[in-house]
Amino acid sequence: MKPRIVITGAGGQVGSYLSGYAGQLGHPVAAYTSAQWDITDPAAAEHHIDAGDVVVNCAAFTSVDAAENHPDRAYAVNVAGPENIARACARVGARLIHISTDYVFSGVFDGPARPYEPVDATGPLSVYGRTKLAGELAVLGALPDATVARTAWVYTGAHGSDFAAVMRAKAATDDVVDVVADQVGSPTYVGDLCAALVEIAEVGPEPSVLHVANSGPTSRFDQARAVFALVGADPERVRPVGTDAHPRPAPRPPFSALGGEMYARAGLTPLRPWQEALAEALSTAR
Repeated sequence: MKPRIVITGAGGQVGSYLSGYAGQLGHPVAAYTSAQWDITDPAAAEHHIDAGDVVVNCAAFTSVDAAENHPDRAYAVNVAGPENIARACARVGARLIHISTDYVFSGVFDGPARPYEPVDATGPLSVYGRTKLAGELAVLGALPDATVARTAWVYTGAHGSDFAAVMRAKAATDDVVDVVADQVGSPTYVGDLCAALVEIAEVGPEPSVLHVANSGPTSRFDQARAVFALVGADPERVRPVGTDAHPRPAPRPPFSALGGEMYARAGLTPLRPWQEALAEALSTAR
């Protein structure tokens, strides 16, 4: 019998997709929005988790810039909340997959940049990144058998606020779009991420930290041009600019691509190249 998958933050991008996907694969699913399950309440988890469950924590304070001005709230949701879930899982005998981020890395290298593996040193630049890293440590401290799944630049490609969706909407206009060319990461299609999360839930790999992202580093600029080309718009309408052209409250790592070498070594199915995933995402979101 397939384990029940319990999802926090089910109203968000990953949680909502995961709820439907896991159910289609025959898993019993219990999905809770942040309004239904406030993970910052230490007692709340006890009402939702049973022995044998696999909890996937999709709840997070994900507004990178807002976290700079609301560090206490970011800490509550990104650190205290996941620790509450981990402690509850430990008490009842449930597993936990906790979603984290590429922003735990600095993006600064002594030599040539290369995709990060889980063994690489962290060095977050922002409140968001620091709280997400602290959340990882809190989870593994309370539940050493938990899996931390770091991902990056998640998108649906449909109509929404994620980067690919916004670029798709821009492509439907006549606008010229300036996009930063000096931020490099791993665009990850939500469908591929959720397939990986379910596989992790079913297999239960040994490593405590995994990088779960579509393969191949790329810049925001190149990702935007790929979106334009795939929907039949002129990619020359996307112009490269530096990060300094769009100043933001929170610093971003200049390079935060995630490598999948250790993920494959764990016996899990490697995620496909980002270009293939993007093409499918845009074609299925029509």
